[in-house]
Amino acid sequence: MTRILTTHVGSLPRPPELVEFVFAEDRGEEVDRQQYDRLLEEAVRDRVQHQVDAGVDLVGDGEMSKIGYATYIRHRLSGFEVGDVPRATPADLAAYPRYMKRLADEGGSARYLRPICRGPITYEHPEPLRADLARLTRAVAGQPVSGAFMNAPSPGIIALFQPNEYYASTDEYLEAIGEAMKTEYEAIVDAGVMLQIDAPDLAMGRHIMYRDNSDEEFVAAAARHVEAINHALRDIPADRVRLHLCWGNYEGPHHLDIGVEKIIDVVLRAKPSTILFEAANPRHEHEWAVWRDAAVPGDKTLVPGVIDSTCNYIEHPELVAQRLETFARIVGADRVMGGTDCGFGTWSGFGAIDPDICWAKLGSLAEGARRATERSAA
Repeated sequence: MTRILTTHVGSLPRPPELVEFVFAEDRGEEVDRQQYDRLLEEAVRDRVQHQVDAGVDLVGDGEMSKIGYATYIRHRLSGFEVGDVPRATPADLAAYPRYMKRLADEGGSARYLRPICRGPITYEHPEPLRADLARLTRAVAGQPVSGAFMNAPSPGIIALFQPNEYYASTDEYLEAIGEAMKTEYEAIVDAGVMLQIDAPDLAMGRHIMYRDNSDEEFVAAAARHVEAINHALRDIPADRVRLHLCWGNYEGPHHLDIGVEKIIDVVLRAKPSTILFEAANPRHEHEWAVWRDAAVPGDKTLVPGVIDSTCNYIEHPELVAQRLETFARIVGADRVMGGTDCGFGTWSGFGAIDPDICWAKLGSLAEGARRATERSAA
């Protein structure tokens, strides 16, 4: 019997006492390194244990050490400085300014220092990555899991969040980022950990970085972003990498999200053999039909989000099972895993999901996968 495995997108709620250290470090303040390292060690071990207890098969470190999934890179790459550049507002939120203001007033907008590229990019500081990998390896040792993964941002999402004031063109910027991040990508795989490339630029980028362009122009740009990913992954086997596709992990109208039918051909050209994507929220759940009608290569594994990451509803395991069965009918149960739409703590100290509810949602994910497995074998 082929068992449908479970995983999640990556980020998990950080302990409040750890968040204070993460923000202080990001601001460049002196921190008690010994206490900070102790809190990180405890947090990663605790989050891995929570995943194991919930029944998750492929676990991660929850991105405990990172201020944000794409902005932490300024602590590892050269060429970035903190500056005062206006942030692009998602076009769907800009269309509803009263709601956007309410989000900001309620603390629903992440706050972080904005890195700007103002010099040549190299992978200058590998020490934080080595520490992350060591912590995850220790936390997973002896645990009954199928494997572990670690997140790293795509060249395109780094370019989306970090404005370029140094390179002559976006393509040159992407190439420089990719060459630098190649170091991080390969180190993760060399450590025996699955690499996850977070690539919201292939979807969310449409209503942020390319909000003033046409769909056709965005798709052409997304194709270049995929080329940058593939080039950076050129020396890594496809089956050691997974790709996360995302339209933005925030509660908003999302009425300007580009449809997956317009980008699926580009996404399927990306090298990673495993694709995680949104399939549970009310803007994208219907797109299972697009995956059904697409020419999904036989070496691709689909990880639909069957758990929403922006609301505190705990999905019923039966709903999870039904969603997984839908995709099992498309590519077969052996090429489906249960996942989440996005992370539960995209930014340190910022997340809509209560931590206790997060673990319950992951438990429902595992139970739903168990039910789907039993029925697919019948």
